[in-house]
Amino acid sequence: MPISSDTSGSSKLSQELQNILSACHHDPFSVLGKHGNCVRVFLPHAESVELNSGDKSSSFQRIEGTDLFILNAKKIKDDYQLKVTAKNGTQHVIDDPYRFAPQLGELDLHLFNEGKHEKLYRVLGAHQTRTDNVRGTRFAVWAPSAKRVSVVGDFNQWDGRVHPMRSRGSSGVWELFLPQAMVGEHYKFEVLAANGDTLLKQDPFANEFELRPSTAATITQSSFQWSDEQWIIDRKQNTWQSTPSSVYEVHLGSWQRGDDNQFLNYKTLAHKLVEYVQYMGFTHIELLPITEHPLDDSWGYQVTGYFAPSSRFGSPDELRYFINLCHNAGIGVLLDWVPAHFPRDAHSLARFDGTCLYEHEDPRRGEHRDWGTLIFNYGRNEVKNFLIASALYWLEEFHLDGLRVDAVASMLYLDYSKEAGDWLPNQHGGRENLEAIEFLRELNTITQTQYPGAIIVAEESTSWPQVSRPADTGGLGFSMKWNMGWMHDALNYMQYDPVHRKHHHNDLTFGLLYAFDENFVLPFSHDEVVHGKGSMLSRMPGDDWQQFANLRLLYSFQFTYPGKKLLFQGLEFAQRKEWDFKNALDWHLTDAPAHRGVMTLVSDLNRLYKLHPALFECDFEQAGFEWINADDGDNSILSYQRHSASRKESLLVLLNFTPVPRDHYSIGTEQAGSYIELFNSDSERYGGSNYGNYGALLSYPDPYMGRNNTLTVKLPPLGAVVLKYVSTDDSEQI
Repeated sequence: MPISSDTSGSSKLSQELQNILSACHHDPFSVLGKHGNCVRVFLPHAESVELNSGDKSSSFQRIEGTDLFILNAKKIKDDYQLKVTAKNGTQHVIDDPYRFAPQLGELDLHLFNEGKHEKLYRVLGAHQTRTDNVRGTRFAVWAPSAKRVSVVGDFNQWDGRVHPMRSRGSSGVWELFLPQAMVGEHYKFEVLAANGDTLLKQDPFANEFELRPSTAATITQSSFQWSDEQWIIDRKQNTWQSTPSSVYEVHLGSWQRGDDNQFLNYKTLAHKLVEYVQYMGFTHIELLPITEHPLDDSWGYQVTGYFAPSSRFGSPDELRYFINLCHNAGIGVLLDWVPAHFPRDAHSLARFDGTCLYEHEDPRRGEHRDWGTLIFNYGRNEVKNFLIASALYWLEEFHLDGLRVDAVASMLYLDYSKEAGDWLPNQHGGRENLEAIEFLRELNTITQTQYPGAIIVAEESTSWPQVSRPADTGGLGFSMKWNMGWMHDALNYMQYDPVHRKHHHNDLTFGLLYAFDENFVLPFSHDEVVHGKGSMLSRMPGDDWQQFANLRLLYSFQFTYPGKKLLFQGLEFAQRKEWDFKNALDWHLTDAPAHRGVMTLVSDLNRLYKLHPALFECDFEQAGFEWINADDGDNSILSYQRHSASRKESLLVLLNFTPVPRDHYSIGTEQAGSYIELFNSDSERYGGSNYGNYGALLSYPDPYMGRNNTLTVKLPPLGAVVLKYVSTDDSEQI
């Protein structure tokens, strides 16, 4: 290829020019741009190029047979511009990207390589900025094994030859400032791997993507104005351990839909959800993953965009609108976040630079074969930094009130869901993933230090100790942990015919042996109404009336048991069929009295829970719970007390798990005098038979169950009652 028209005549330079032409130059800035009195540009789509000076003598010479243009002149300003005539005849003026100095500071790169850059999302990715008084987009990506990385997009006809990036040496980072790349344009990175393969990759730090099935990132910049300052201030003072927390878990794609069965956008969902959640009395909304993902069927759990909300429901600023509206309505927002694994999609993180960059090379460490996904390499500083920065990004940029961390158990155990010989032990020969443990401790320490009042919740399904205990005392540092044991035991028990329940009474009481070992959330989540399990209602035994009564009883047990609460969408009105992510919930059911009754019951349980400190102040402390009688298995009845921190309030809870009404059921009490019925799950208000205790109940001084007084109560069939001791002038009722 002739290149002799380059006046330097250097054979070395000639080889470098050939590398530019073949898009394999590792350091394009050493060739392109201004070097002394010479400017070189490579513009494959240009017919001619000149300096934007009005002087015809400033025309570039094309190297014969190439799209390389060279200008030698005595005086060329450092801030020169190019007037380009395209091959189609159009003209435009551009700032040459190769005239700008490096954009990223050495400290940024050092912190990233050390795994300590907490604002990494402001460094890597695509960011609108102004450099030398020129507006453009700064791109940066980590690809240490690549031979060449280019930005491709709408602004350069997706041609990887046009904009090769600057290598920042041993940091593994590539960067480029592009003046012509503006908000709204789409882009990817073209990576030339060491083996010669050319890969087209999404930006791992992108803040917005095209609507699936397209996969390009979108240059974006927020213009949203928050108005939740008071919420954030109050949250910092929030002692979540001793305040009510009742979470409504939502899948935005199926909660409600438009008339054409299309997704609603974040703004529409905001108004509908806020109104509904306020009516129902929940304190928080938890969103199934809305981090960008290519496949609806994954429900969001196979993430490709760890810094981008899904475009299925609108723009990032529309999600900010959603969260802001929730906060101004007194509702917190949690995000289901997935650092345990990622999909194999060729356009995303898998073998990002031609090597296993984010995942382990050895499939015994790097694959979840059951899920068809890849496992993050938590021992690599840059990968750990990527994940921690993602968590911080959502808390900072979207004002989220916390994260629910998915599949923690799969992170903690090297042999999770693996056969013998299909996993590698740690350095001590054990099955514990030591690198993941340290990552989780660091994640929890950083997030909870920087965002006081925000919570990080673990979905951890094993008996791993101290999940919700501080990292500096040997725990993992989570705020709370889902109580999967209680959930499984409670559902297992409820599915028995009542006549057989007396043989399984231990399922109800066993959980109190460990109820205060962790800070527990009591979840009835999406996982309980999928994969052929049926709906919550369908899992209850008996005829239609008994199924509804059992479900009301189960929710009453949940809301009066120690721990914070979580219900998945549709459970609150007893959806009859299993959850279908492809369609909206069956909202027409709420017109039926039985379904409306369950909805009203959940609303009243939320109100009861939030009004009475005995039900929330000591959720994580033994002092807040006291058995009255745990051993009445023959009658399948539980009775216990919940106490406030000061003991100024104590509530009595009685649960009858048989369809037999109990006219005169006696329990022992400490306080003599009047008790009122605050709540009865058998009320006709909820679709029940209205069997209960009307007016005040009087205890009498007859020692019973080790207490000084006896109280006789009417227990409804398959029903729960909550009682409160009242003084003669206390008229408080629900």
